[in-house]
Amino acid sequence: MISDDELENVDPDDISDLLVKVEKSFDMKFESTELIHIFTFGELCDHIANKIQLVHSNDCTSQQAFYKLRDAMASILQIDYKTITTSSSLLHLLPKQNRRSLVKKLEVHLGFKLHILRPPYWASVTLSILVVTSCAALFFNWQIGLAGLVFSNAGLWFVNKIGSVLDVQTVGQAAKKMTRESYFKSRRNPRTINKSETEKILVDLFSNDLGIDKSKLTREAKLS
Repeated sequence: MISDDELENVDPDDISDLLVKVEKSFDMKFESTELIHIFTFGELCDHIANKIQLVHSNDCTSQQAFYKLRDAMASILQIDYKTITTSSSLLHLLPKQNRRSLVKKLEVHLGFKLHILRPPYWASVTLSILVVTSCAALFFNWQIGLAGLVFSNAGLWFVNKIGSVLDVQTVGQAAKKMTRESYFKSRRNPRTINKSETEKILVDLFSNDLGIDKSKLTREAKLS
C-alpha cells in the first residue's frame, strides 16, 4: 500500500494503464488532451459519467453480472443454477485439471474475457526480476542482456498463457470483477447505464489495480 497521499503519488504511467481499462470497461475513448484539466478523483468520475451519453436505468449491474455468470456456469457445468450463490467456491466449480478449458467456455458463452486466471506469483516475480537484471546487463554485455530480455519476456507471455491459478475465490468476487472490467457487457441492457454506480466502479478499479485503500479515494483526492 502507498501512504497518505496515495493517489497523488502513483506513477502517471500506472494511471494511464488504468485509464485504458476504464475505456474498455465503459466502451469509450479519451482524446490525448481530454483529461488535461482533470485534477481530482471526483472530477474524473464526473467527467466519465457525463461523457457516457446513454439512458439512465436505476438497476444494479453487479447483480446482473452475477446472474449472467451463474447462468453461464449452470449451462457449461450442467448443474442446477439454484445451487450457485455469490459465496460458491470457484475452486470447487472449476477444478484445476480442466480449469482453463472451462473458463474458456464460460468466456465464449458470455462473449468477453473474465481475466480470473493468472500464473503462480513465484513465476511472475522470478521472470520480472530477470527482466530488470537483463536491462541492467545491457550496459555491460548487450548480447547477454538482450538474450535475457528475450527469454524473460517470452517466459512471461508463456506463464500468462498457461496460468491456472484463480485470481478470485468466489462467484460473487468474479461477478464484481466482471462489473468493474466489463461494465456494459455485464449489464442486461448494454445501451443503458446506472450513473449512480459510476463512481463506485471507478473506486473499485483504482483500489484493485493500484492497491489503494478505498477510504483514500475521496472526491478530493488529487491525481498525479
